[in-house]
Amino acid sequence: MTRAPDGRVNLDVEDLRSLRTRRSDKWAGHPSGVISSTIAEMDFPIAEPVADALHAAIRRSDLGYAPREVPRLATAFAGFAARRLNWKVDPQQVSVVPDVMIGILELARALTRPGESVAFSSPAYPPFLIELPPAQLSARPIPLASDGGTDLDALDAAFASGTRVFILANPHNPTGRVVPQDELARIAALAAAHDAWVIADEIHAPLTLPGAQHVPFLEVSDDARARGFALTSASKAFNLAGLKTALVVTAGEQPRRAMDRLLPMTDHTGILGVIAAEVAFSEGDAWLDAVLGRLDENRTLLASLLRDRLPAVRWDPPQASFLAWLDFRGCSLGGDAAEVIMERAELALSPGREYGAPGSYARLNFGTSPELVTEMADRLVTATRPSGARR
Repeated sequence: MTRAPDGRVNLDVEDLRSLRTRRSDKWAGHPSGVISSTIAEMDFPIAEPVADALHAAIRRSDLGYAPREVPRLATAFAGFAARRLNWKVDPQQVSVVPDVMIGILELARALTRPGESVAFSSPAYPPFLIELPPAQLSARPIPLASDGGTDLDALDAAFASGTRVFILANPHNPTGRVVPQDELARIAALAAAHDAWVIADEIHAPLTLPGAQHVPFLEVSDDARARGFALTSASKAFNLAGLKTALVVTAGEQPRRAMDRLLPMTDHTGILGVIAAEVAFSEGDAWLDAVLGRLDENRTLLASLLRDRLPAVRWDPPQASFLAWLDFRGCSLGGDAAEVIMERAELALSPGREYGAPGSYARLNFGTSPELVTEMADRLVTATRPSGARR
C-alpha cells in the first residue's frame, strides 16, 4: 500500500495538468482549463497491491485470454463480501462477465419474451435508458417516489402489465440512496408474486459511507434468493473500470439455471481485470477504508460549501459513493444547468437529461482531492452569479 510519511494510505491527487494527461473518459476530450466532474471515476492513486499485481502480470507477459474458471477470484470476492458487506456468498454461485451492464443486458434478454418489458427507477444510470432498446429490450422507467425510494405501487402495476424484469440499483445511481431492508423485501415479494425477476446492480455497495448500512439484495429473503441476481465489480470501489471484469452472484436454483443458459463470457473478460479484482478483494481493505474516510470528508466539505455559498442548490448528500445529485432549479440557469455551468465556469458536470431527469439537475463527482472539491464549488458560485460572468 502506498503510504504517506505518517503511515497513512496515500490518496494524494495529481494536479490538474497531470490529471488531464489521463486517457480515460473522464479526463479525455476536455479543453485546457476545464475541471471534469462527470464520469464515475475517482482521481485517487489505485491501491498499491493492485498496482503491484498488474505490473507483475505485464512483466511476465501475462496478457492472454482470461481462464474459463476463476475460482480464486470467486473465493476472494466471497471473503470480501463476508467481511465488508455481511453477505454470505457461495463461490460456486459466482460467475464472471465483462462488466455489470453487459451482465444486466444478457440476463434481461434471457429472462424476457417478446412484449415483456424491463423496468428501473428513474432518474437512472444512463445506459439503462440508452442500451436496453438496441438490445431488443423494452425499457420502462418508473419515477422514484416522492421520498426518493422505489415506487412500489407503480412497480406492482408494471409487473402486472407485462414487465418481466426490474433492474434495482442499490445503492441508487445518481442519488446515492441506500435502499433499506424493508423496501428490498417488498420488491422481492412483488417479483415472486408476479413470477418476475430482480437484477440488483450493487456495484456501488462497497462505497457505502458512514451513517448508512448496505443490505445485499440476496440476503433479504427467500423470495429475493429465488427471484434475484446480484451484479458487482471491483471497478467502482477500487477505480478499475477500464479492466473489464464483473461478477454475477446467485443464491437460488432458478437463477443459477438461468445463468447456466448464458454463453460463458470469460473470453470477453480481461485477464488484467481478473488479476486486479482478485487482489483488490483480498488485499485492498486498508486502501478502501482510507478512500471511504476521504469520501466522507469530501461529502461533508461539499455540504458545507453549498450550504454557506450556494443555498439555492438543493440536494440530499449521498449515502454511498462519490456522486452528488444537484438540483439547480433555484438558480435560474435556464434549460440545461450543466451546459450553462460549463460555458460560464469551465466545470463539466453530468447533465440531468442523461439520467431521464429535467435539465435543471446535474451530477457532480467528488471522488477527488478536497482542493478540487473546493475549486468546483468556487466555479459553481461563478456560474450561478446573476451576471453570469465568465471566469
